[in-house]
Amino acid sequence: MPVLDYQTAGESHGPALVITVTGLPAGLDIDVGFINGELARRQGGYGRGGRQRIEQDTVEFLTGVRRGRTIAAPLTMAIRNNDSRLDDLEKTPPVYRPRPGHADLAGSVKWLTTDCRETLERASARETASRVAAGALARCLLREFNMEAFGFVRSILDAQTGVSVTEANWRELRGIRDASETYCPDEAVTAKQCEIIRQAKIDKDTVGGLVEAHVFGCPIGLGSCMDWTTKLDARLAYAVMGIQAFKAVEIGLGKECAFLPGHKVHDPIRYDAKLRASAHLGFVRDSNNAGGTEGGMTNGMPVVVRGTMKPIATLLRGMPSVDLNTKETQMSSYERSDVCAVSAASVVLENVAAFEVARAFTEKFSGDSLTEVRAQYDAYMRFARMLPLEPPVGVIAKG
Repeated sequence: MPVLDYQTAGESHGPALVITVTGLPAGLDIDVGFINGELARRQGGYGRGGRQRIEQDTVEFLTGVRRGRTIAAPLTMAIRNNDSRLDDLEKTPPVYRPRPGHADLAGSVKWLTTDCRETLERASARETASRVAAGALARCLLREFNMEAFGFVRSILDAQTGVSVTEANWRELRGIRDASETYCPDEAVTAKQCEIIRQAKIDKDTVGGLVEAHVFGCPIGLGSCMDWTTKLDARLAYAVMGIQAFKAVEIGLGKECAFLPGHKVHDPIRYDAKLRASAHLGFVRDSNNAGGTEGGMTNGMPVVVRGTMKPIATLLRGMPSVDLNTKETQMSSYERSDVCAVSAASVVLENVAAFEVARAFTEKFSGDSLTEVRAQYDAYMRFARMLPLEPPVGVIAKG
């Protein structure tokens, strides 16, 4: 069967965003309400711009679905743009003054034009709605096997929460996050973050931040160490760095590993027979500095990935730039934008991380139908709990 994958198409002010997903098994129930809920969350958050009041993002299934279930065919989704005006030169004029920090200049030179419009329409973070839809769809599969994702805002500028996320408390934190204007599960820090965003708006500036996602319930062994292209942590890093405006990614402890000795970095392993029925098979850790991956594979602990979003490149006050036609010094152009989209970025991170876990899951447990996938998963977990399947090397079996 095809590998689980997706492709996005569409421009910011075109008729629609289109997402094609391949590799889902037949028989998967699609939770449209959940997918639309994730799209709505992406549109929220304090500091968003006027575009979010125009669009009401919902997904429309065009192919690959019958009576609410996948049929194993390529699945196509569309998200219609209410603000569709790409061909209207009056409402969507050419852009000749590139914004520092945006794709404008590089794209214009790459495609040998002085009009940044065509580059910025595709490079726009509007595309992330497609990635959220794909990730939320993949999460319908993960939830069949008791895997859940949780994302949130860790910091905006220096307003950072120190909240610790665990398998025991993440659902409670999700409620706090959903009540937060900045999607931060910390009321006091949320207030500070809102104040930072308010001041940035007054200053006609923008601000970025740090977002984090956890994927719970992953069985041991997703991904591989045999080929660098199949390492799950590498795929996560690639996917996260592909999100617009992201400039850094960390797995688990991340860059802090550079400042600590080994005994404070690596997570000791112990075995608890009472937890043998769980996804981690009873192999537990009291810390998760590895972020749920070792050697490019899941190790039974929650997968933890963190991403840094830079401040949005569109500043209301502009920045020094040039006119690409005259080469004269000018201030950069302004496109309707956000003061802060870190909240939305946390939703995107949560869903792209979940998609990569789902991709690794379907590679290990492939099948044309959900029934086959479930049978493979159950067989693997049964064999894993039976280890050792044969006497260890050098050990003579009794009897």
